[in-house]
Amino acid sequence: MNSLPANLFEWENHLSALREMLRGATQGRGRLALVSGAVASGKTTLLNTFAEQAIENGTLLLEATGSRAEKDLPFGIVRKIFDNGAMPADVRSEVIALLDGNALESTAAGRMRVMSQISSALLRMVDDRTLVVLVDDVHSGDDQSLQFLLHLARRVRQAKVLIVLTESPRLRQEQFTFHAELLRQPKCVRMRLHMLTESGVAEALSGSLSATVAARLAPECHRISGGNPLLLRALLEDWRTVGEHGEAQQRPTPGEAFAHAVLGCLHRGEPEVLQIARGVAVLGDARSPRLLGQLLDLSVTTVQQGVQDLHQCAILEHNGFRDDVARTAVLDATPTADRAALHARAARLLHTDGASVLDVARQLVAVRQDAERWTVPVLREAAEFALVEEEPEFALHCLEHAHHACAPGPERTALKARLVSIAWRIGPAAAESHLPELTEAAEQGRLAPRDVAPITSYLAWSGRLDAAADAVAALARSAAPGDDPAMTAAIAASAQWLTMLSPPLRDRLPTVGIGSPTATGAPRDLAGLAHAHAAATMSAALTEGQADRAVIEAERVLQRYHLSDSTLQPLVVALLALVLAGRLDLALSWCERLLGECSSRRVPTWQALLSAVRAEIALRQGDLQVAAHQARTAMSQISVQGWGVGIGLLLPTLIQAETGMGHYDEAIALLEQPLPDELFQTLPGLFYLRARGRCHLATGRYHAALGDFTAAGELMEGWRMDMPLLSPWRLDAADAWLALGDPGRARALAEAQLRRGAEDPRLRGALLVVLARTDELKRRVPRLKEAVEILEGGDDRIQLVIALGELGRAYRSLGDFNRGRVFVRKAWHVAKTCGADPLCRELMPRHTESGEFAVAAAQQQGQGAEPQRDVEALTEAEVRIAVLAAHGNTNREIASKLFVTVSTVEQHLTRIYRKLNVKRRRDLPAKLSDSSLTGTM
Repeated sequence: MNSLPANLFEWENHLSALREMLRGATQGRGRLALVSGAVASGKTTLLNTFAEQAIENGTLLLEATGSRAEKDLPFGIVRKIFDNGAMPADVRSEVIALLDGNALESTAAGRMRVMSQISSALLRMVDDRTLVVLVDDVHSGDDQSLQFLLHLARRVRQAKVLIVLTESPRLRQEQFTFHAELLRQPKCVRMRLHMLTESGVAEALSGSLSATVAARLAPECHRISGGNPLLLRALLEDWRTVGEHGEAQQRPTPGEAFAHAVLGCLHRGEPEVLQIARGVAVLGDARSPRLLGQLLDLSVTTVQQGVQDLHQCAILEHNGFRDDVARTAVLDATPTADRAALHARAARLLHTDGASVLDVARQLVAVRQDAERWTVPVLREAAEFALVEEEPEFALHCLEHAHHACAPGPERTALKARLVSIAWRIGPAAAESHLPELTEAAEQGRLAPRDVAPITSYLAWSGRLDAAADAVAALARSAAPGDDPAMTAAIAASAQWLTMLSPPLRDRLPTVGIGSPTATGAPRDLAGLAHAHAAATMSAALTEGQADRAVIEAERVLQRYHLSDSTLQPLVVALLALVLAGRLDLALSWCERLLGECSSRRVPTWQALLSAVRAEIALRQGDLQVAAHQARTAMSQISVQGWGVGIGLLLPTLIQAETGMGHYDEAIALLEQPLPDELFQTLPGLFYLRARGRCHLATGRYHAALGDFTAAGELMEGWRMDMPLLSPWRLDAADAWLALGDPGRARALAEAQLRRGAEDPRLRGALLVVLARTDELKRRVPRLKEAVEILEGGDDRIQLVIALGELGRAYRSLGDFNRGRVFVRKAWHVAKTCGADPLCRELMPRHTESGEFAVAAAQQQGQGAEPQRDVEALTEAEVRIAVLAAHGNTNREIASKLFVTVSTVEQHLTRIYRKLNVKRRRDLPAKLSDSSLTGTM
């Protein structure tokens, strides 16, 4: 598709009309055609096609093209007409001599005399041949040439001459007379070319594509190009560059060729059209000619004409660019200094005109130069509106520009603090570069009270624990007692928060207290109050005997504070307090509610932290697959570097979930993730040590596991907060000693923990299992039954599986195979629902119920292990039928009990006899007891 005319049916009609006019001219009836159309509408294509046909007919063809660059050159087009290889040499010499000698004739009569002589020389050539004069873009011609063409048009009525001119729909003021005089000529025919319709686009595309593909692409191509042939051709070129299979798979998408075509259209139009296009690209639309004129220093009339031209050539639609690629191309092609000046001027004009702060801010952000002081409040307000519109990146740009324009002082520091909170919403790593400035501001006492707690929490999250503690201490030193109660309360809240997160900082932080979160001295700002309240809630959750109070306070936090940049971490801590207090049901309900609030918003950090909590809840419920999925989701929201010490809230959960599912390679790979050194000065560091230890324990690295568990214990003892809710290190170490074959040490650790207190049912049940494993056989069952009873009332299904499995094995060791089988089978099913494949394999190595059943039957009959292999071949359904048949049930009775047909029972019995190598019902194992039957049912 080398060229595309305008509306093809219209174009063919015009071409046919020109051929008919040529036949009339050949017969001595001179003709004049005036073809008008917008830029790139196909005028030149029409002219070139007709020129080729005219040459084939043996005419004398003279061509010229108007140029804006030569419009001040007298007789410029006339010179081009006669400077033609087809022109006889003597005529060309005569005309050139006339032009050189008289072109600068000052009087109208003199110029008319010269034009008469030139036209006479031209008409002398039409005695033997028909003369065709083609002038493209005549509207860009010089005045003298236009006068000559008009003079010639008046003299060709009875001559073998055809004149074809093309022009723009919009003429300059001085061209109106020329245009009107042309149309007054009796043989003048006016033609108009329009842009392609959708059907025209389809027809144009079908010239180089299959009809099916052309029909499929036509609507979108027409929407993007507006039927502009130049743009359509470029769009097709971009589409083809997508790949060899683009015709079948890709939608047309504007690219580099389309952008160049847009610029080509603009440069071919009037000079002010390009200028107006740049103004529209800056403002975003052309709805206000007055504003656009002020921006470009053009009259409203000129702007309206230019906008009309842009609509006619399909660059604009409904006062805006049809596609962002076109707008971007115009902006990118604008010189940098001019573009910056346009944006700056647009911002001031919009601000004066009462435009929205977002519209003004978009102009200011686009300016790559220093902003003025008046822009600061505009940018600050626009940032908040941008957050409402879910444009956090733009909000960040607004605050960056505002911060740059603001003079040093409290306002500038407040802008930086807000900037950090928005950056943290996008991703903690995005806030890293801004934290040093705020640390310095805090140490110099320049932070506002409302910013102290959030900035402290951001510093701690990034691992800057020492910097956070130093900043709080510096603020405490600089704040005079009683001068600023709000600052005093904010400092106390931050100290509480840091102490909660990192107990080793306790001795470095000010001891000023605020008492209850609702006390008179509590922080007056919402952020400080939320941090203080959440820290107090976590302290209650970690205090023995305070679980109920912790639950009440956690719910108060979750009900009182709305999810925001400054309250996210306090809300997460409140959720974790519910988890540690054993109220997984409440934690799950609140977590799902908060995640729902985030679902339609662009808040990756919020979603990541809440997903991490959701993963921990699922892990403690024994839902390993959900835990792993939620943890992976959280990890995808924030880069590993961005997690800071918060990685201790996520990675331990994922490691334990992967370990519990038997994905040991994945768990070990997670252990290779680099960690901040400061992690092990925080509570999340304890979670990580436990997770790493459990992974080592599951993969046979018992001494490494024991090292992690005892390290957690040493940390907590050093922090004077030996709390099993944080890390039940004695329980974990006892498991490690059991794996190492030292039940004595395991028992000592379990008993020590029981003496210190084990109010949490989950912990007490697990400790009873450890003690049972170290007891003699006859004392093992009572402990395990108690453990099962405790754990069945809780949420931890994994620990319940372990207790059930141990109880089943204990019964089997005592010879009660049927009861043992019931508990092992139940444990297997619970483990299967949890996704705990290693536990499933441990409970039933062959993953069959029939194998367990056959062992018991064989041992009771003294048959050894041989029958087991036969029974293992049975399916679960066949085992059930075999048991019922062995107990004397008829086929009809079996069918009634199992809700199947008699025929199904008969078919199953036939397969059972063959697999067990028996010939009749009474040969089935006779020892299939009722308890075994119950177990299989």
